[in-house]
Amino acid sequence: MSVRWNARALGQALTFAVIAAIMWWLARNTQLNLEQRGLSLGFEFLRHPANFEIGDTSGLQFSPEHSFGRAILIGLVNTARVAVVGCALSIVLGFVLGVLRLSDNAALRGVVRAAVELMRNTPILLLLLFLAATLHSMPSPKNAFQPLPGVFLSDRGLVLPFFDRPRLVGFNFVGGVALSPEFAALLGALVMHHAAHVSEIVRGAILGVARAQTDAALALGLSRGQALRFVVIPQALRAMTPLLATTCVSLTKNSSLAVAIGFPDVVSILNTTANQTGHSIETMLIMIAVYLSLSLLVAATMNRYNARLLRVGG
Repeated sequence: MSVRWNARALGQALTFAVIAAIMWWLARNTQLNLEQRGLSLGFEFLRHPANFEIGDTSGLQFSPEHSFGRAILIGLVNTARVAVVGCALSIVLGFVLGVLRLSDNAALRGVVRAAVELMRNTPILLLLLFLAATLHSMPSPKNAFQPLPGVFLSDRGLVLPFFDRPRLVGFNFVGGVALSPEFAALLGALVMHHAAHVSEIVRGAILGVARAQTDAALALGLSRGQALRFVVIPQALRAMTPLLATTCVSLTKNSSLAVAIGFPDVVSILNTTANQTGHSIETMLIMIAVYLSLSLLVAATMNRYNARLLRVGG
């Protein structure tokens, strides 16, 4: 046993050393080639003035005099905001749709199934462009649509009540939470597409719970809704959580499509930075690090929740 373990450890160490040597060789050759062409790698440009505006700054202060580093930070905050809110809304909406897919009402079940199939099979980019065009074609704030009390849709975006009800003052709304057309379109497209996938995960996990569990709950006097809430769903959560983590990671990466509609996410701002500074390699490295970190963070959070479920269930 000890000899086998030592051999395995030695093999892993050698593999790691070989990979490290290859990466060092590639990095060294890249640096030499760049130096021969009069180019050099470095991140000093992050301190230089950005000299461009950012439309949606997530409430952070920014002007053209601020640095590229601050601009990238704002892009990162915008991306994280879309990812967090999008994952939460996708799971909630997907849960509702997944449960409705199992309704005893055939008409309701058919309508939900058609909506889910439409959202699942429509490319996110097409859905994103459609929502962006729709929001930009909305009337002015003075003639804004009001689908719900305190909710307004106009060419300025989506306004939602938050602690206080929004009201029209002059040519714009005051109070509540205002989402720009680009942010609202991006969030809507991501939520609609991924909620459809979440609904299938939820439906499959619920169907995977033995029918006898529901029958036993009904025999004890629970209603069908109570049996679903207290018996079936807690067991189904253990099966669906790893897949929900995968969906959230996918949503985080798909948020990079924001560049197609001009929303200043981290990809859009890094592309602008690369065009103005010529540091394409450095900006690509930053982009890779950002999405790798966000994906690992989302996966780690969901995996921790899954481990907690398994401990409680065990």
